[in-house]
Amino acid sequence: MNVVAQTDVTRETYWGISDTGYAVFYLLTVITLAVFAYGVYLRFSRYTEGDDDPFARLNDLPSRIGSAAKIVLSNEKQFDRDLYGGLMHAFILWGFLTLFIATLIIGFEQYGTELLLGLQFWEGEFYLSYQFMVDAMGLLFVVGIGMAMYRRYWVRNERLWDRHTSSEDDIFIWTLFLLGVGGFLLEGLRIYSAGMPDHEIVSFVGYGLAMGFDAVGLTVLGAEQAGLNGGGLNAENLHWLAWWSHSLIAFFFIAWIPYAKPFHMLSSFANVVVRDEKAGKRLPNVPSDLDATNAESIDDFTWKEILDQDACTKCGRCSSVCPAKASDRPLDPRNVILDLKKYREELDAGGEEQPIVADGGTSVIDAETMESCMACMACMDACPVEIEHLQSFTRLNRQMTDQGDVPSSMQDVFQNVMQNGNTFGDSPRDRGDWADDLEFDVPDAREEEVDYLWYVGDFPSYDERNKQVARSLATILKEADVSFGILFDDEKYDGNDIRRVGEELLYVELAGHHVETWEDCEFDKIVCTDPHSYNTFENEYPELNFDEFADDPMMPFEYDEQWNEEGEIDVLHWTQAVEELVTEGKLDLNGDELDYTVTYHDPCHLGRYNDEYEAPRELIRATGCELDEMPRNRDNSFCCGGGGGGLWMDLEEEPKPSEERIREALEDTDAGADVEKFVVACPMCMTMYEDGRKTGGYEDEIEIVDVAELIVEAIGKEEEADLEVAAD
Repeated sequence: MNVVAQTDVTRETYWGISDTGYAVFYLLTVITLAVFAYGVYLRFSRYTEGDDDPFARLNDLPSRIGSAAKIVLSNEKQFDRDLYGGLMHAFILWGFLTLFIATLIIGFEQYGTELLLGLQFWEGEFYLSYQFMVDAMGLLFVVGIGMAMYRRYWVRNERLWDRHTSSEDDIFIWTLFLLGVGGFLLEGLRIYSAGMPDHEIVSFVGYGLAMGFDAVGLTVLGAEQAGLNGGGLNAENLHWLAWWSHSLIAFFFIAWIPYAKPFHMLSSFANVVVRDEKAGKRLPNVPSDLDATNAESIDDFTWKEILDQDACTKCGRCSSVCPAKASDRPLDPRNVILDLKKYREELDAGGEEQPIVADGGTSVIDAETMESCMACMACMDACPVEIEHLQSFTRLNRQMTDQGDVPSSMQDVFQNVMQNGNTFGDSPRDRGDWADDLEFDVPDAREEEVDYLWYVGDFPSYDERNKQVARSLATILKEADVSFGILFDDEKYDGNDIRRVGEELLYVELAGHHVETWEDCEFDKIVCTDPHSYNTFENEYPELNFDEFADDPMMPFEYDEQWNEEGEIDVLHWTQAVEELVTEGKLDLNGDELDYTVTYHDPCHLGRYNDEYEAPRELIRATGCELDEMPRNRDNSFCCGGGGGGLWMDLEEEPKPSEERIREALEDTDAGADVEKFVVACPMCMTMYEDGRKTGGYEDEIEIVDVAELIVEAIGKEEEADLEVAAD
């Protein structure tokens, strides 16, 4: 058989379908599209009932759509950490889109160019190319569906099965399977019934099926006998049955899209379009009148938060990376989003109202569930459809705080901060005492101009283990001969984590105090010991509307401007600042001073929040240490368990995140038990891992050190070497 591209190479669109069947088909088409359109209208009208979102979501829309199309079409989020899942989804998506576009092409010719202009293009070389591409991409589609069914039903991937798994998931995947396989059966029957013309070999899947029908001797009546009156089991009648079965399944699927899981094909793309690039690292502000800021009812949620609920595909990626779930805390990020969605839909259907979040199991979300969140952003980083979990979680946490549904240990922290300006409840006058053991005086940034205004933070100021880190960093800055200073008792807690627990007004009070204090100082850059401080100074303080609160007699500040709105003041984590000093040659390091085998833990607020992965690693390498990476590193780092207030809460967890992480360092790295030091760059991480080292029984196996302590040790070794050379 020869494939010859000629002008009469085409096929009849409705081959074997009577005029009556043709009319019924288009009646069903109109009904289907009407049902679909009504469902989409209901969805989007519900979004308009949601509260206004505090962030710009529709600005620069063409650019947003282009960026979203790149993310969605490339399947980059699906490929992240899951090659099988990425290929599976890519095959399904690309195949589905190709088949959809192919259908549009036929309609465009039939009801566009041919009807209006008498122009036909679906023939000849175009037809041959079209048929080949449709078969190739249709085959990919079926393969992708097969991969999905294998993972769901044969392997039974655990993240796909949970209490929100339902029959709609089965109907969705089986409908797609029937559409894909049914389309090829229909094509094979058409080609076989038409006498297997040579040019149809380009439809290689359908042609292969036609050869199979030929091999089994399926009867062909001929065109003059085809149709409903052909009688018996023959190719023409089977084609008619397959055509209508395929059409009815397609009509059902299209009509069903807005009412169930298939709607994610629209809502997920829309969610990617309206995503906030700084989601999580900055939280919504609370207006001074406190109007509709929490979660007293489902109507308090913004339209974007409702869209988040509809965009969820139940893929379970967020659940699989959640450290709280891995530690057996009662939190599954997916279930929180889907519980809210289920409640909203039940309420819209006439169900009874419930408290959104409360203690005691009488609410949509249990308070203990939200207490378990570490605000690590792992869920958001893993989500392929850009669901902003932390925005909804913060709303729930604020509601809990207003209701008093927070643990007593957390209430003690709030009280300590309100009375003493720090989470320890110690005297503000003692804040600078950590520097007493230094051989030099630390300058007061309130009294002299400095290059670096160093925000030390609560734990380096009051916690004995972290005081050693503060002294190490002070030694580094002194050795580099840069001017730096601290605020002593005018420094207070940064507020980052109590904000994520839900205490917004206390956060505003702290922020107002700091920016007002900084206004009276002369400095070039703010340098932070703690990534949590760095995050909130860099991303959240500039977003606060201080003028809304400046006249409030309860607020201890008068500052009424937008602080650092244009980013004129650089805010740095100390590793970024010191890495610059090393690059400039201001620290005498040769890169061979230490010979430890170490591993490094990426802090959530430095890594996932702010994409800083290299500065700490460059500093570790600058000391001469051999860095053996953890399997879960950079944006896939596993939280220490201290974020989101976890450091102050007594939670039932097995194993502790800190214990699991140290186990990973000693068992899953290439060096394994030869790893000598577990390196951190965050005071909270230091506290959590020192605790995990004790409770996990690892005290004799590994040492927890800060990057700054390695640098100081390396500087000491270099100075010793210089002295030996001088003595010789």
